[in-house]
Amino acid sequence: MRCPFCGHDQNRVVDTIHDRQGGIRRRRQCLACGRRFSTYERPLLATPLIVKQDGTREEFNREKLIRGIRIACAKRPVPAESIERLVGEVESKLQGLGKAEVSSRVVGDMVIEGLKQLDQIAYIRYAIVYLGLDDLRAIRSEIDRLLEGG
Repeated sequence: MRCPFCGHDQNRVVDTIHDRQGGIRRRRQCLACGRRFSTYERPLLATPLIVKQDGTREEFNREKLIRGIRIACAKRPVPAESIERLVGEVESKLQGLGKAEVSSRVVGDMVIEGLKQLDQIAYIRYAIVYLGLDDLRAIRSEIDRLLEGG
């Protein structure tokens, strides 16, 4: 592992933390410049291809999913760590399915359930696009369902 500050390739691990998704966060200190930095390691498990509604297939794109969730959470008190955790959970569940292909609907359902627990406003924002809520009555109906605990 090269130091991102000076490029030296020798460092020591100061701290190691294991997360629920099987990843490892390591805090490192460069032996040349003494600065500290973090690395994150996670196993490379095969994620299934995502089958879009039009029938096209594309690889699971973690960054694309993060981007979409960040848009829904814009100007909301949702920490970046919570978004990363949600995406990690979705990715782990997809890998755990053991399938070669999964409908984009499955991914969307996982995200919408996670957002419902994370932030209700972000959930509504995501639901407007994902569920195709195209008029005020449909949006109000979803808000009412959310308020009732459903």
